[in-house]
Amino acid sequence: MRRIHVGNALGAFGLGFTVPYLYVYVAQVRDLGAMTAGLVLAVFAVAALVVLPFAGRAIVRRGPLPVLLASLVTAAIGSLGLGLAASATTVLLSAATLGAGQAVTQPALATMIVDCSRAESRSRDFATQFFLQNLGLGVGGLMGGHLVDATRAGSFTLLFSIQAAMFLVLVGVMATVRMPRMAKAEDVATGATPKGSWKQLLGNRAMVRLCVLGFVLFFACYGQFESGLSAYGVEAAGISTSALGTALAANTAVIVIAQFAVLRFVERRRRSRVIAAVGLIWAVAWAVAGFAGLGQTGQTMATAAFVSTYALFGLGEAMLSPTVAPLVADLAPTGMAGQYNSAFALVKQLALAVGPAVGGPMGASLHTPYIVMFLLLSLGITVLALRLGRRLTAVQDQPSLARSRVVARGGAPAGSTLAA
Repeated sequence: MRRIHVGNALGAFGLGFTVPYLYVYVAQVRDLGAMTAGLVLAVFAVAALVVLPFAGRAIVRRGPLPVLLASLVTAAIGSLGLGLAASATTVLLSAATLGAGQAVTQPALATMIVDCSRAESRSRDFATQFFLQNLGLGVGGLMGGHLVDATRAGSFTLLFSIQAAMFLVLVGVMATVRMPRMAKAEDVATGATPKGSWKQLLGNRAMVRLCVLGFVLFFACYGQFESGLSAYGVEAAGISTSALGTALAANTAVIVIAQFAVLRFVERRRRSRVIAAVGLIWAVAWAVAGFAGLGQTGQTMATAAFVSTYALFGLGEAMLSPTVAPLVADLAPTGMAGQYNSAFALVKQLALAVGPAVGGPMGASLHTPYIVMFLLLSLGITVLALRLGRRLTAVQDQPSLARSRVVARGGAPAGSTLAA
């Protein structure tokens, strides 16, 4: 598990190291124009959408570790290609390779966490993963910003080369992991087709509802951070670029500082109600954003309100990290965690692709409808979460009940209780 957490941190570090500077690199340093730079960012999402439906099946058949190692090598090739690319074609091909490799690492690492953890520690393990991811992104972005120089293409080549090296270091670290032998799903053992596993997943009503809820979560939060919400802040609230950077830093700081304090709060509560509470917190965040941009207030107050919006989003994210990912794992039948993790990652990528396309133009010009729409979507998260709770078993909704039953039965082994 320690190696897996190191892997998450290194992967996030590599991502934060380069992604914030992709647009400048393609459009200005390589002089390929804003259109090509926009296509590069779109290619990342498209590549993920193409490979994720197949990633889950590969993880189920081959195990998460071989799939992870292959995806890391692919990401390293794509990163090095971006650093050396000079034409639009090579940039786009390299971006597709990097995007595909990075997309597959997410469900592979999540499945490794599931396989190496016990039900009672899973929430903490996923919270640790989220904490290290945000820490890695922040440190990577900070270090990358000090290395790049828009007047020297060589500085960006160095940046992407370091990222590629980080992926290969991660290959070496993860190659030392010895995964426990896990039970295989029945359909895999009998040689069923991939269609069967997707049919089984779609027949799981609770998982389908969780995917719908997940789409709204990612669409209304992550899909707006660097598109609609930032455009709204600049255009409606008059937020400076430095203040926008402060807001993003506040979001990361809240996650890093509050993650484990929040974990203690949510561990013994129903997951559906925790997610419902996140919807209410985000509704307040959007209301505060509305005050920043639409209220008759001074610039200092508007900036403080806008920074508070990102901080409130961070609090909600800290509550979700030990809740949603472990729930996906608990809904998966034996041996199907890879399929379920990949399906949920696919939903996330869809939301991250659609979110900026919808929120960007609205945030820049339709200020009041933008705030009202996403405030209502946040309230919709609360409703969807409460309805999801009706589809979950008592232990799926509140895993701490399983431990309580162990104590009530006189200390029976946790595994036997969970299996029963």
